[in-house]
Amino acid sequence: MNDEIKDGEVTDELPDDLDVHGFVGPYQFPDNSRRRIPGFLYLFFSVIFFLFSKLFDSSPLINWGYVASAIILVLVGIYHLQAGWKLSIDETGALIEAGKNAGFPVGHASAQMVWRGVRSKPAWRVLLYSSESPPNQRGLVVIDAVEGSVIESHFERNFEI
Repeated sequence: MNDEIKDGEVTDELPDDLDVHGFVGPYQFPDNSRRRIPGFLYLFFSVIFFLFSKLFDSSPLINWGYVASAIILVLVGIYHLQAGWKLSIDETGALIEAGKNAGFPVGHASAQMVWRGVRSKPAWRVLLYSSESPPNQRGLVVIDAVEGSVIESHFERNFEI
């Protein structure tokens, strides 16, 4: 019996919510402050676990794992609360700010959200190319997404041409 599948028989398609052809309007990057929601949930469940461990202490179903889980959930919840930075600059603003710093007319550019440091402070990493075809210059600008200031930048001649 031949179980091999021919290339022509394989079909694959994206789900409707991931198909870009049906997308209308600009994409809105979610705000980083949404991290606070799970942070509050972790703290809420840590209180529940701790209360269970104290209220049902004599039960054979309750052991030290509830207290350990409560402590871990408190730590994770606190981390999420402090890492839930409110963005002051969106992707479009980051592209504009990077273009101001470039010193050359910008053609193609793209922005990527990154997180810096232990506190996961959000930043935009923007890659820029000059407007010539092919572009003569390129640059990388990192912009603090909370304060809107330029953290670092680097521009150079495009060696790919």
